[in-house]
Amino acid sequence: MKNIMPLIYAVCFIGAFNMLTAQQANKKSPIYDYTEDQLSNTGTVPDFDSKPNKLKITGTIFEADGKTPAKDVVLFIYQPDEDGNYEVKKDSNKKRYIYHRAWVKTDSYGRYTFYTFMPGKYLRNKELKQIHRIIKAPGQPEYDMASFFFNDDPLLPDLTLACRAKAVQSMLRLEKEGDMYVATKDIKLAKETPIYP
Repeated sequence: MKNIMPLIYAVCFIGAFNMLTAQQANKKSPIYDYTEDQLSNTGTVPDFDSKPNKLKITGTIFEADGKTPAKDVVLFIYQPDEDGNYEVKKDSNKKRYIYHRAWVKTDSYGRYTFYTFMPGKYLRNKELKQIHRIIKAPGQPEYDMASFFFNDDPLLPDLTLACRAKAVQSMLRLEKEGDMYVATKDIKLAKETPIYP
């Protein structure tokens, strides 16, 4: 009987560990809500065609050295609509997701392009207009990046110098080309995966 108790404890521990692992797997990042064959280096956010303030975001993703193009990096964006609302839907498994989202996977030159639209923000909210980003390099865990912000945001002058300096690092500088705003933004991968609380 004495010899069987450690075995029972081991089985209980393994069972609890597997259950915890399964629960964590169910809370996967939305960056994984795609299949590999759907991805290219160009992605389009739903409703792009019907929105008046169209936006093209393009650039190159580089390795941490800032020089080597990063191939096969998955970049995921999601955003509010033009009124600042996050439209939420459910998939066939009843999993909730933000509707205005898209993925890209960089080509061998590290290039990516998104077609989307200018996001809005709540009028009473003091946050900048933004497009959220999650990134995943091959063989590395995914991590959140600072959002894309916009150089024409009227709230920029209200930020502290420190906040403004941070926002500038992921700022999109908009130019008008025909009926579309265009922003070029290169991205450098982090040397180590950032840890968030």
